[in-house]
Amino acid sequence: MKTRKMKSACWLLLTAFLSINIQAKNLVTEQATLTAPPMVPPPINRTHNAKVVINLETREQVGSIADGVDYVFWSFGETVPGSFIRIRQGDEVEFHLSNHPSSKMPHNIDLHAVTGPGGGAVSSFTAPGHTSTFSFTALNPGLYVYHCATAPVGMHIANGMYGLILVEPKEGLPKVDREYYVVQGDFYTKGEYGEAGLQPFDMEKAIDEDADYVVFNGSVGSTTNEKSLTANVGETVRLYVGNGGPNLVSSFHVIGEIFDTVYVEGGDLKNHNVQTTIIPAGGAAIVEFKVDVPGTFIIVDHSIFRAFNKGALAMLNVDGADEPSIYSGKQADNVYLPEGSAVQTLDEDYVVATAKTKEEQIRFGQRVYEANCLACHQAKGQGIPSAFPPLAKSDYLNANPMLGVNAIIKGLSGPIKVNGVNYDGVMPAMQLSDQDIANVMTFVLNSWDNKGGQISAEEVANRRH
Repeated sequence: MKTRKMKSACWLLLTAFLSINIQAKNLVTEQATLTAPPMVPPPINRTHNAKVVINLETREQVGSIADGVDYVFWSFGETVPGSFIRIRQGDEVEFHLSNHPSSKMPHNIDLHAVTGPGGGAVSSFTAPGHTSTFSFTALNPGLYVYHCATAPVGMHIANGMYGLILVEPKEGLPKVDREYYVVQGDFYTKGEYGEAGLQPFDMEKAIDEDADYVVFNGSVGSTTNEKSLTANVGETVRLYVGNGGPNLVSSFHVIGEIFDTVYVEGGDLKNHNVQTTIIPAGGAAIVEFKVDVPGTFIIVDHSIFRAFNKGALAMLNVDGADEPSIYSGKQADNVYLPEGSAVQTLDEDYVVATAKTKEEQIRFGQRVYEANCLACHQAKGQGIPSAFPPLAKSDYLNANPMLGVNAIIKGLSGPIKVNGVNYDGVMPAMQLSDQDIANVMTFVLNSWDNKGGQISAEEVANRRH
């Protein structure tokens, strides 16, 4: 009798094992939807696991890291960061990594979401013109970095080979109105920041962690102005934020917003009412916040010189009606005269890209404006009432653009009238090159309904004497 019961129990266990195995082999197969930054694939609505097939290609290609500055990026899916991958906890993933025949280097992929040697790197080492295939099961939910792990590992990452993979929990993530994909990376070039032309990778700077560029989504200005992230008042925004590194830790912050929820390091732990969150190199975080008032919200690495001098700056444009009970705007402006007011000089070690055409001057000048002028004169040149005069439709500048050149070179202190309004403040002299000043003034003159025109570096140089 005992023997029969044991045989019966063994049979039930064997049947259960075979049933599970058959179910695993009969998973519905689907192709993963991959998206380029800053977009994110749609949420996963299925309540069952699937076999998800991912096809990702590595390439070595020339792209723009800043206006007038090119760089040979090594990429996943032809973008930096690489394509966003979205799967569900428990999914079986069949991963195909192809290395484009034009590549000079072998590449592979280490997905931090993988439980297995090298995160898949050992199984995915791929020569140019070849495809490698391996499989894994997504055991743990969370937001994870992936990157190339071919030696020298640091060089492959520094050239842009990283991205994010989201493993949704089985119950899914709470619904939000907007989702975006932002990854910070630090880059090391032979030339200094802004130096024109094709810039090669500098291994010595990378080892010293002396970054020339710290950027979101692969380039200066990748998510600013017409490429800004967007939302409407009352919506909840979720940002999937990564840090490809290879070296620097990110202090991620949205100026004028507080994160309602932060999924710390992309995991289960949730923190609330957070101003700035630390994201380590090779790490990630999910941040969520409701936008309550309209305006342009600046996204930065709050190691702040990286934002305004190395490129770690993005924008979120929020449309909708004002909410004066939450944020009034300026209500009063009274005169305050402290002792010791004086024109100041800002020292800045900066190398400028040389523009060959007026159109290039305007593009390069926009970069200078965003790095040096935007905080005071605002994104659309509207200025700040009673504090900083407008540059848009400026009768002051249109009457004599050299007044603007003089203000940048020598600073400006004392009363002026712009568009019929009196201003009396202090603008510090900016230690910019002649070409930079010519570029930014040309940009201003050709923006925001100003009358147009062009300023040359020679004209600026003459004003210095």
